[in-house]
Amino acid sequence: MYFVFGRWCVSLTKLYVGNLPYSVKDDALRDLFSSYGNVLSASIIFDRMSGRSKGFGFVELEDDSEAERAISEMNEKELEGRKLVVSVARPKEERPERNFNR
Repeated sequence: MYFVFGRWCVSLTKLYVGNLPYSVKDDALRDLFSSYGNVLSASIIFDRMSGRSKGFGFVELEDDSEAERAISEMNEKELEGRKLVVSVARPKEERPERNFNR
């Protein structure tokens, strides 16, 4: 199902997961949400330069009700001493291209 969020049309099944411990990898993120339903994808976002986790990622569940339950149960849940932030993911905003050649 899709929901119109301001100027975006967003899927309610794709979740943003923030404040993750830097040690969490894709498989661990998938396992963390697998009890809520079929996880279609799970990915941690890494910094291109350092290769280090940015501390957030995205999980896509198969069903809206699964996603809603995951949000209500996982948001503010503690993982390795950090409170997770779980919400419906918004589309990436358009940003102007950065030019480092001055």
